[in-house]
Amino acid sequence: MISGFGQLALLSIISHLTFIALAWWGLQALRFDQILRPNRVFQARILYILLSIAIGSAVSNFFLDYLQWSQQLPLILQTII
Repeated sequence: MISGFGQLALLSIISHLTFIALAWWGLQALRFDQILRPNRVFQARILYILLSIAIGSAVSNFFLDYLQWSQQLPLILQTII
């Protein structure tokens, strides 16, 4: 039982980091420099980081929830039968 928690924790960390990196990569396609004020490079980088974390965490949470729900789905059939 305890090893299952460790595996879930490791999967969660890897999932969050992967989706945050994908969000960072995806945000690089946007041109925030046209929206932001000139000479605000540090603030633009902070914005990229925060948006990457927010988007990546939301997608990772969806992925992990979906994985957990799909693993619990067979339990419905056991309670019905």
